[in-house]
Amino acid sequence: MQIWAGLGNPGANYALHRHNVGFMLADVLAADGQFGPWTRKFQALVAEGRIGTSRILLMKPQTFMNESGRAIGEALRFFKGVAEDVTIFYDELDLAPMKIKLQRGGGAAGHNGVRSTIQHIGADFRRLRIGIGHPGHKDAVTGHVLGNFAKVEMEPLSDTLAAIAACAPRLADGDDARFLTDIALRMARD
Repeated sequence: MQIWAGLGNPGANYALHRHNVGFMLADVLAADGQFGPWTRKFQALVAEGRIGTSRILLMKPQTFMNESGRAIGEALRFFKGVAEDVTIFYDELDLAPMKIKLQRGGGAAGHNGVRSTIQHIGADFRRLRIGIGHPGHKDAVTGHVLGNFAKVEMEPLSDTLAAIAACAPRLADGDDARFLTDIALRMARD
C-alpha cells in the first residue's frame, strides 16, 4: 500500500487557500481514479483505491498542517510500511505558481507540514511540491499562504492538478523521471 497525503488545513474556510493545494490534489485524484468514498481514519480523511496497478491510500490529515505527520505516521504504522511508501503533496513558496518539483528525501525548507512528517516518519519520503509563488516580502508570506487563490489563478490551478492526476500512474509506478516529463509535455500543450 502506498500512502499519498495531501497537506492542508481542514474546514471550509481554508478550502481555497494556497496552503491547501495538497488537499485539492487529493480530491482531484480521488475523483479521477478508482477510489472509494472519503472516510475518517488515522486522524485523517482517507480514500482507498488504485492508480494503475498500485494500491493507494489517499489521505487528507485533519490534524492541521503543522501536525500532518501524526496522521501520516499512524497510517504508515498500520500498514507496516516505510517512509519510502509515502508521497506528500504540498504548496511551495519558492516555486513559480503552478510549477512542480518532485524529490525524495531532504529537509523541511521551512514548511511546517513537511517538518512534522519528517518528525513522525523520517525524511525518506517522496515530495511533490506545487508552486504558489512568493509574495515578494517575508512580511507578506503568511497572508499569501493563508489567502485564497485569485480568480485568475483558478484555471491554471485546475489545469495543473488535472495534469498531475492524468500522469499519476507514472508516479504510482515509481517512474519519477517519466512522470515529470509527461507533466511538462502535457502543460506545454495546454
